[in-house]
Amino acid sequence: MAPRVTWKGAVRLGELTVPVALYAAATTSERISFHIINRDTGNRVHREYIDEETEEPVDKDDQIKGYEISKDRYVILEPDEIAAAVPDSDKMLTIEAFIPCSSIETVYFDKPYFIAPADEAFADAFAVLREGMRKQKVAALARAVLFRRVRTVMLRVQGLGLVAHTLNFDYEVRSADEAFEDLPDVKVEGELLDLAKHIIGTKLGTFDPRNFDDRYDQAVAELVKAKIAGRKIKAPKPPKETKVVSLLDALRKSAEASGSDAQVTTKKGTGSRKGSSGKSASSGSGKKAAEPSRPRKKAG
Repeated sequence: MAPRVTWKGAVRLGELTVPVALYAAATTSERISFHIINRDTGNRVHREYIDEETEEPVDKDDQIKGYEISKDRYVILEPDEIAAAVPDSDKMLTIEAFIPCSSIETVYFDKPYFIAPADEAFADAFAVLREGMRKQKVAALARAVLFRRVRTVMLRVQGLGLVAHTLNFDYEVRSADEAFEDLPDVKVEGELLDLAKHIIGTKLGTFDPRNFDDRYDQAVAELVKAKIAGRKIKAPKPPKETKVVSLLDALRKSAEASGSDAQVTTKKGTGSRKGSSGKSASSGSGKKAAEPSRPRKKAG
């Protein structure tokens, strides 16, 4: 089945206008979903909005948005007032700049979309833009009104098409400096660093999404099938507690478990910082990378 078009408009670069269509690149439709059921009757239940003071249900026509300016005081916003505040969409992804593909931190990425020509008649113009970006190894920054908001969008080449990422605004992204401000500045050298580099070297690979499965979804699907068949599923055994050992011993055991015949050249010395003992790390596991998973079976 052909993917559903999420948005139709055009990419504009100066005087060049290329009609395009956006398709959602990620979907949750394949995930297992649940309904809320009344345990006593087996019937589905629905939600209602209840007035906090009167405890009476509020009809949809009487529900309205309000912005709290102080405790229990609100500015009421009518639907037409909100609609008037949203910029009119000209259906244009207007390119404002080209940047190196790796120059945007991934924390700014929001939702991905595929971009393709809206019609075969525009394939040539689309290809000109795509191949120009590919040769220059750049991504495009564009602005557009998407889904009733002005969005910043990054466009990059993928195969014969483009991928668009809507970007989080700066105020939406938390500061990394604040998240890491309490981390000590640890100096790592000698055998600790050599062992870490060796272990990483034995695990080098490439990303294949087929190697990573949704274990929660699979487990729930198996549970549903078991309930339908009237059988029980044994609960998995809890993982064994690992013995707390020194950081150096944990790295040594991980290196041994990697199964590599490569020799590790080590030097005397360990990671150090003021007030640190370099202890209390649990021993790591050296299991081989998992084989690609089989396609998930649906419940029922």
